[in-house]
Amino acid sequence: MPFKFPNVNKKVVTPYSDQESKKRQVAKMFDNIAPKYDFLNHFLSLGIDISWRKKTIREIAPYHPKHILDVATGTADLAIEAARTLKPEKIIGVDIANEMLEIGRKKLGRRNLDSVIELETGDSENLRFTDETFDAVTVAFGVRNFENLEAGLREMHRVLRPGGVMAVLEFSTPTLFPFKQLYNFYFSTILPFIGRVTSKDTRAYSYLYESVQAFPDKGRFESILTKIGFKTVKSKALTLGICTLYVAEK
Repeated sequence: MPFKFPNVNKKVVTPYSDQESKKRQVAKMFDNIAPKYDFLNHFLSLGIDISWRKKTIREIAPYHPKHILDVATGTADLAIEAARTLKPEKIIGVDIANEMLEIGRKKLGRRNLDSVIELETGDSENLRFTDETFDAVTVAFGVRNFENLEAGLREMHRVLRPGGVMAVLEFSTPTLFPFKQLYNFYFSTILPFIGRVTSKDTRAYSYLYESVQAFPDKGRFESILTKIGFKTVKSKALTLGICTLYVAEK
């Protein structure tokens, strides 16, 4: 009997309560908060998100990837770190939020990275690339926004060459007392308030907390990656479990 995946989307959390698909709502949300996205990321995490991205790129450095796909690239922070550290031949970043990509392109221009990094509008659950195109696939804080988590992960596996590596950086829930309680209060109360005042989007940062709570825990997510076909799946909790870095080979 073929293996059946657990229903990873059993509790569907969306940014808004309208009738549009989660995908369209996520694109609308990120377009809304794009002008303040980088500032809020660094401010609300006290700059720790920068070190998380650096650790992500260090994990794939031993594979010496020359062609990298950055899924849900946003404003291209992870792609820029990969270009700076790994010196690849080409990085392609895809995202469904055009306003985020526009900000990313301006950052690339200021850093003279236009020839190395290419940003394009794309659906992570239906990538345009042929099979086994990339040496590495990365995604930072994006997989929990997929409308169909399993479909997005399968696409990343498909475009990765055999022996290639995927790195997924995603928020998670700490378990250590009393840090867990402090984290929940901050993410559920303080962060949404600051986000509402600063970004003018009343739902975006409440959705952040809700989507993290609904995302599969470490064990379930590792199991999904393994069943899809990834090998040597490993994970590393960062900053007492605020986020988790998953690394898997094809």
